[in-house]
Amino acid sequence: MATSIPKTMSGVLIEKTGGVEVLQYRTDLPVPTPKEGQVLVKNDFIGINYIDTYFRTGLYPSPKPEILGREAEGTIVSLGPSGEMYNFKPGDRVVWMGTSAYAEYTAVPAEKTHIVPSSIGPGIAAASMLQGLTALTLIREAHLVKKGDWVLVHAAAGGVGLWLCQLLKAVGARIIGTASTSEKIELAKKNGAEFMINYKEEKDFVGRVKEITGGQGVIVVFDSTGKDQFENDLEVVARKGSVVSFGNSSGPVPPLAIARLSAKNVKVLRPTLFNYIYTREEFEKYTAELFDFIVKDKLNVRIHHTYPLKDVAKAHTDLEGRATTGKLLLKP
Repeated sequence: MATSIPKTMSGVLIEKTGGVEVLQYRTDLPVPTPKEGQVLVKNDFIGINYIDTYFRTGLYPSPKPEILGREAEGTIVSLGPSGEMYNFKPGDRVVWMGTSAYAEYTAVPAEKTHIVPSSIGPGIAAASMLQGLTALTLIREAHLVKKGDWVLVHAAAGGVGLWLCQLLKAVGARIIGTASTSEKIELAKKNGAEFMINYKEEKDFVGRVKEITGGQGVIVVFDSTGKDQFENDLEVVARKGSVVSFGNSSGPVPPLAIARLSAKNVKVLRPTLFNYIYTREEFEKYTAELFDFIVKDKLNVRIHHTYPLKDVAKAHTDLEGRATTGKLLLKP
């Protein structure tokens, strides 16, 4: 198998932070060699995530030059020389989480690699991992959502938002979502949101949430937008509730005076997925549960568009322009 692996590959390199112009599509990048505990995967579908834009712009610092991308699905073509391989072998169809996904080949930790069940169609696993696991761990770990709970989901028609709506519906929660257009509102409703608020048109957002919930507010807010809705979040969250801030699409949340939380004994969290799937056991548990939801609950894994790898700049432009609903994929 190893003899068929080329020396060079196509990929997207960035050497400095900035706009989409720093995304360099190259065809002369060296194919990586898997090290201890790694497998080499030939990527078939690569997931694009909002966090990729943070590393590109420098909002999240990372060493440059780098190849962006945190997830992909493909086929194992070789194994590292040593380390725990979890019974993987060349030819296995897998999905993985790690770094350097925007490329034909990636050497990835076997620990963060998972077999794709035959019941999962092409591209679905790559479209599911980061966003689906983010949503699943948010409702299991950041705040354990129970049947009948009132939950507010901002950007409900976005990538993670649609996952949250479907998973929350599957566990029996009552969902209030926000979106900016009538099309996005309809999409979120189709994916499980019971009530939707157009935050561009609603003059009294806090009053509307309290009206919907009979004055009690929501037990948890899942907010990927950052600063724009954070003050509203603190207003609408119920006593002993949680405000879970997990993104910055409108900018980072400013510093918070912690004493403000005592008015309602509120918890504020800023989780990242990777700390919920840190161990192999956690990663396997949540990935298996996610695939189970997809198959048994027939979740709609919405793929907005699959772009050729060379069109990565257009993909980032579309994502940042909020012109998308659901998942963006790249195909080498």
